[in-house]
Amino acid sequence: MSPGGTPNEHITDVKWRDDADGEVNYSSKATMVDWIDNKNGHAYVQGQQSRSDVGTVHEAGATPYLRTYANGYYNDNLLSLPTF
Repeated sequence: MSPGGTPNEHITDVKWRDDADGEVNYSSKATMVDWIDNKNGHAYVQGQQSRSDVGTVHEAGATPYLRTYANGYYNDNLLSLPTF
């Protein structure tokens, strides 16, 4: 998280696990936004009973950021994950 807040806009890096081989890695927010938007990447947050897709948010005048999306609504599942 970047200094100054805890909303999704302040996420700077994410830790992820590859479904294919289980390898854990880290990526910057900018890298993940590019991967999802331009490389047809798909990311999600897996909870105990449900799964939320990770999407990108592009607001006018702001840097794009990551946010989870489930059942037709944006939600804060990324913010419930442990920080590192």
